[in-house]
Formats: sequence, structure tokens, C-alpha cells
Amino acid sequence: MSGQDVEIVLSSSKGTVDGTSGIRTAVLLMAYGGPESLDDIEPYLRNVRGGRKTPPALIEEVRERYRLIGGRSPLREITERVAMRLQQMVGLPVFVGMCHWHPYIRDVVRYMVCDRGIRCIVGICMTPHYSAMSVGVYHRRLEEAIAATGENVVVHFVPNWHLQPRYLEGVAECMRWAFDRFPTADRDGVRVLFTAHSLPAAILAQGDPYDAQLRQTARALADRLALTPDRWLLCYQSAPRTGVPWLGPQVEDVVIRLANLGKRHLLIAPIGFVAEHVEVLYDIDIKVRQIAEAHGAHIERAPMLNDHPSLVAALADLVWSALDGGCEEESS
Repeated sequence: MSGQDVEIVLSSSKGTVDGTSGIRTAVLLMAYGGPESLDDIEPYLRNVRGGRKTPPALIEEVRERYRLIGGRSPLREITERVAMRLQQMVGLPVFVGMCHWHPYIRDVVRYMVCDRGIRCIVGICMTPHYSAMSVGVYHRRLEEAIAATGENVVVHFVPNWHLQPRYLEGVAECMRWAFDRFPTADRDGVRVLFTAHSLPAAILAQGDPYDAQLRQTARALADRLALTPDRWLLCYQSAPRTGVPWLGPQVEDVVIRLANLGKRHLLIAPIGFVAEHVEVLYDIDIKVRQIAEAHGAHIERAPMLNDHPSLVAALADLVWSALDGGCEEESS
């Protein structure tokens, strides 16, 4: 793979040289990844499933979801815009690597280290909440990619940032905008559903902090918006059909329950995501909206941060904090 394939944004220099240590430093933003055309669906799903063959019916189901949202995932494009703005703010080269699609983390890291001479990486996942099943995987991919280069690279990995003040204010601003879409007379009765991608419920017994961090984020946002406890709820979305229990309640069930109770003005804030992709554009905007309409409910969805200035500023704070020793330093 050529450098042009994996280099997303980079200044003309090979990397900023730290004046104290002489180490070339750069930032790596990591995201889940998504197919960029309908033809990508099958190989993308094969990667997500660890190389296992995907049943044809599931391929067609997922292809239809992407067709309904425009035929592709916007995740890479959004993350690249964030990277460009972040690079301008922090004065460091910023790269983008995806876990399950191009440009893969392993390829980007090899390019950063072997071709660009980077010896210090600030690694940030584009999801604020830590789980060993999500952010933990990105961390392992980063470590494995660096080990494969054979070089000694200092890594500042940011494990979570779910209470970062600028991030919270950006989400709160998006929620205020969504509140304004309800008729004035109905706003006091709006119920807020904070959502995040579900994970197997077994993580709770393992001490995984995912659920607790999501609840901390939801509570912090509720405080910023002066929401009383009876007006908001954390629920989960996008759980696959498997034979094991997943974290709940599921947002679809909550929408139906609230509508049946006469609480039909609902604002959905997908706090487990920072950018638009299929879990928001299809699972919420199409699937949940159809369910709400069938039960006489009016829902609005808070806009995603995408490349919102508050998100970029939050990431910049994380970079500076990491390089100032605010994150645990390790060598790979």
C-alpha cells in the first residue's frame, strides 16, 4: 500500500520534533471504519466477523441498510475532517486509522513509523467511553502494529474522555438545538433517551467500565440541561441477534413503552457515538423513527458532533494533556 493511500493529513514536514526529547511526534485518530460502497459490504463484514463467512441473508440485510443511507458510510470522511482541523489546532501531524476498513490501523502505523519517522504517537479513539471490547481492541491493534515495525515508539494512549468538558458542552449544544425543534408548549414534557451501542451484558460481571462511564456522561449532560431524573434515561441500541444477553434496555422497547404511557415527545441523543454512521443514520433515523411514528410518538435526534469545533477542541486538550504527562506513557 502506498503512502498516498494511508496518509490522511500531514504537514510538509515529516513530523513535529519535540524540542526537549528530539522525538518526532504525531497523533493517530482511530475509528471503527465502514464500507465506502455497496460492493464493500461483503469484505467489510468478513473483517468485522474475524474472517468468518457472512450468511448471504445478512449481507443483503446490511447492504439494504447502507443503500437507504446513501450507499456508503460517511465515517472516514468525517474523521478526516476532524483530523485536518485538529492538525491546525495542535500543530502536529494527524493521521486517521480504521479498525475494520481502509485505511487500517496497521497500515497507517507502519507508514507513520517506517516512512515518516514518527517515534511518539498520541493515540485517541473516536469514542469517549472505554470498554475492553471496543477501545481495548483499538489499543491492541495499535500495539501490534508498532511491534510489527520493530522500532521503539513511545505511545500515549487516551483510554477514555467521557467527561471531557469541551466534549460535554458540544453535545449539550447539539441537544439544545434538537429541543428547539419541539413546539414550545411541548418542551417541558420531552423525555431524553441517551443511547450507546449495546455490548454483551457479561462485561458487567467482568468489571468493565463501559456502562458506568455512559451513565456518568448522561448524568453530566442532564445536569447541564437542567433535566430532572424523571426526564432522561440511558438505553442501548444496535444489539445484534445472538444467543447471549446484551446490555439494555433497548431503545426501541423504551420508545414503545413511553409512547404507551402517553409520553410521546422524545429526544434521542446517541452519546456513544461522535459521528454519523449506520448505527445513527439507519438504526435511529430510520428504524427507531418508524417505530415511534407507528406508536404516535414524535422523536427528534440530536445532531452528531462530527467535526464540531467543540469536539476538535476537546481532542486538542487530550493531545496536549497526553504530551504533558496526563496519560500513562508506555514504550512499544
